[in-house]
Amino acid sequence: MTPEQAVAWAVDRGARPHVMRPARGKKAEIAAIADALSFPDWFGHNLDALHDSLTDLSWLESGEHVLVVQSTLDPAVEGVLRDAQERTAESGDRVLKVVHTER
Repeated sequence: MTPEQAVAWAVDRGARPHVMRPARGKKAEIAAIADALSFPDWFGHNLDALHDSLTDLSWLESGEHVLVVQSTLDPAVEGVLRDAQERTAESGDRVLKVVHTER
């Protein structure tokens, strides 16, 4: 799936797509996720803050939000994304779905 196809897929299902720019390295990946999801200014730019923000998403509209990832991620960042998907799926208010695309 290309990034464009992932965006179309998200829109077709009524979700809001957020495209993450390609990044290399944990710090750059965290920043790219924060940019894609318009994290608030108080975001702490570390893994704990990333997890807290991804499981909150209160600054975004209610509903499903699809993060389109165009690069391979650091395993720790990938783990935070997986956990956030699981936790938000349980909450029902703001749900995060992560879609990995071809580069």
